[in-house]
Amino acid sequence: MQIYWTKINNIIEETPEVKTYHVDCPEGLTWEEGAHIHLALEGFNAGDKPNRSLIRHMSISTLPHEASIGITTRIREQCSEFKANLRALEVGDEVAIFKIHSNVPLKREDKNVYLLSSGVGLATFRPLVLDYFDRADNVKQIHSLNIDSSRDFLFPDIFASAPDKKFTSQFVDNREDYYGEVKNLAEDRDGLFYVVGSDEFLKQNIAVLQEQGIKPEQIMLDKREQQLPEFLSRINGL
Repeated sequence: MQIYWTKINNIIEETPEVKTYHVDCPEGLTWEEGAHIHLALEGFNAGDKPNRSLIRHMSISTLPHEASIGITTRIREQCSEFKANLRALEVGDEVAIFKIHSNVPLKREDKNVYLLSSGVGLATFRPLVLDYFDRADNVKQIHSLNIDSSRDFLFPDIFASAPDKKFTSQFVDNREDYYGEVKNLAEDRDGLFYVVGSDEFLKQNIAVLQEQGIKPEQIMLDKREQQLPEFLSRINGL
């Protein structure tokens, strides 16, 4: 396993609780849209075993042509050891990155694509939308639905409806409205539904989509292939 030690080159405060850390991209390193990476902080490998409290699996919110690896995360006042240590880092500090993998690349199957997320989950979808804007081949249109009660919406320059690009973006601030909209979107029995959020959020969305007749192969989750049965077995009737 290749571990890259790289420097933070920029820190952007997206909202009062959300920051994007941009780190230098090691030469030759590339990835697909919808990728995630392991981010580790200094000291994670100082002992006989990795200190897992200093390692997190994070989505990459940038594309390779943006020339840095962006990691967008919510850091609340009361947070984990990892988030507290991350918050203390400054431009020029080093972090370790390793194990890049993409579970949710943009499928180009001449279908409508629906991006369902909660809060900072938009970070996973930002590269998919940018890739679509750059090349819309074999995608009918994309609709993003995000639930965020804070009203501090992420990436407003990207997640804004653009009819000329066949892209629509929708934000709701409560679960009742959100799941009502999911049901409406699921009337498209041929659509592709990408879901990003907590495990509980994934399960709730899958249950709603299942009730509307959406099949497992139409649901994309940011999970490893071996993890998918845990979430999609119910939809298969197992």
